[in-house]
Amino acid sequence: MKSPYVLDRRAFLSVVAGAVALGVTACAGDDEPDVALASAPLAESVPKGTKLVIGDKEHQKAIEFSGLADSFTFEVEFANLSGGPQTLEAFRAKALDIGAVADIPPIHSHWTGIPTKIVASRFRQDPLNHAIYRLGVAPGVAVGALADIRGKKVAYSPGQAQGALVLRVLHKAGLSKDDVELVELPSTGDVYVTALASRQVEVAPIGGVQVKRYETKYGTDGATTIAHGLRDDPGHLYAPVTVLADPGKAAAIREYVGVWARAWRWREAHPDEWIERYYVKDQGLTTEDGRWLVDNAGVAEIPASWTDAIARHQETIDLLAKETGNKPLKAEDLYDRRYESVAADALSTGGTQ
Repeated sequence: MKSPYVLDRRAFLSVVAGAVALGVTACAGDDEPDVALASAPLAESVPKGTKLVIGDKEHQKAIEFSGLADSFTFEVEFANLSGGPQTLEAFRAKALDIGAVADIPPIHSHWTGIPTKIVASRFRQDPLNHAIYRLGVAPGVAVGALADIRGKKVAYSPGQAQGALVLRVLHKAGLSKDDVELVELPSTGDVYVTALASRQVEVAPIGGVQVKRYETKYGTDGATTIAHGLRDDPGHLYAPVTVLADPGKAAAIREYVGVWARAWRWREAHPDEWIERYYVKDQGLTTEDGRWLVDNAGVAEIPASWTDAIARHQETIDLLAKETGNKPLKAEDLYDRRYESVAADALSTGGTQ
């Protein structure tokens, strides 16, 4: 099977916008699957002609580099988009079947009228020492501990993992939103780093290679970062309930989740190839930056049971509901437990290539 076709992000979002303009978000038509089918047993095989559109642009490369893309029994189209807002927009337009996000977008989707379910979850082993984010502190601003955030301008992105992390940090520090000045900014790209460097904000959660680059570029000006001491490691695949109600797509998602898990183990077993082919050649980073990202990520934990994850997710939901005024949700309702052991089972049958 040929490598999956990748739909350019700009073209994809244009399609999404057009679909929304045409009223795709209106009530389901006669051909819409009955959402009650979303709890039906998964089919044993994927029907011929089934197709999934998937937004997981980084892990797509691991699936391709590992050769696992050739194993699909259905058509896969990867959309070049990522993150909660883009994924939710695509779900709303019925232009995407699966998205890869952290723990906040599945909550936000329910609060904005697009019910979704998580179908795969991964975490980081030793998550406090392999945190995704650190709190960036603007040059010349004195913040050495979480309590020092009081009175500061803090970057905040509602509906995204970084926004929830800010609320959790405030809670841990014994502070409320009234004790800081929240500045709403999108957390995409280098927005937070630029805002810190220009003192538009004084504190912002920054992640990935941005941490290293921020410290290197602005450290001589007095910029710093501090650890937040909280788990920030959830990573999920999630899909709209209407997609999961389609028996063919539901079966294809099970197959995809198995490949997704094996591709994580491939990344860990081939770090040098992953760094060179993805971080250096595809993303334009240096080998040093790629090595830092691999080392900081550690090993992916893909559990066979979601019980502990659901309990942690409930704590996050309860805090967000209190702080945002949204209706409380049951974390259990955010997970499709038909898929609970699928990823772990795929690894137990030989997940590293």
